[in-house]
Amino acid sequence: MPYSQANGVDIWYEVKGDGPAMVLVHANPFDHDLWLYQTVHFSTWFTVVGIDIRGYGRSSKVTRPFALMDMAEDVVGVMKDLEIDHAVLGGCSVGSGIAIMLGLEYPELFDAIILVGGNSGVSSRYQSRIDGYRKDLGGYHIKHLRELVAPAFADSPLGRHLLDMWVEREPRLKGEAIAQVFMAGNHTDNTDRLPTMTVPTLVINGELDHSLPAGKRTASLIPGAMHKVLPATGHACCLEDPAGFDRLVIEFLQFHNLMPAL
Repeated sequence: MPYSQANGVDIWYEVKGDGPAMVLVHANPFDHDLWLYQTVHFSTWFTVVGIDIRGYGRSSKVTRPFALMDMAEDVVGVMKDLEIDHAVLGGCSVGSGIAIMLGLEYPELFDAIILVGGNSGVSSRYQSRIDGYRKDLGGYHIKHLRELVAPAFADSPLGRHLLDMWVEREPRLKGEAIAQVFMAGNHTDNTDRLPTMTVPTLVINGELDHSLPAGKRTASLIPGAMHKVLPATGHACCLEDPAGFDRLVIEFLQFHNLMPAL
């Protein structure tokens, strides 16, 4: 199994396809398979790199405090290990916070950024989630997963199957490690820096996404950013409506001449 240790912790990643690089960073409380549809689809044109952020999947379960910048450096470490000098970057939820940080700190590494959720600041929801994971990982995890998708999707056979997939992976997880991811995200506010972003940016929110107001704000503050809303989906819209989501991404990449021809 491939691991990067460039930033002092084990960060697992997978590589699919061939072509220009596309790096995908998942949300709390999923793992790299949040992007399973995009990995399959975009590996037709791109070398797709899926990362388990620290605290999830096969990566290290870090229970000491760390910063969002540490998580951003984990992504840079994977790229250096793979000798990737530029990429399209996708990030969902905390992954979008990491992507914003990377676009601001390392603009030369990224051809474009796709933010799902797109909150650049702190959230009043985080403390209850920190408390939930610290007190009862097994009970809180499925509750949190369901909150991140539209109710109709969560109750559908496909939605139940996919969310249960992450529930079944709970033995890999530690509540305190997840709490530390939330704490890192909630101690960083890059909102004031958004007008300095130079990387082409697309922000996508589900119609029912609790981060929709924050996503609109982020898109309004980044010069030239595009904002799209995917109907009848929640925070994890890339999982709920992959065809609609991928269409928006392809249109954005074509607009910026970043979509390879077959």
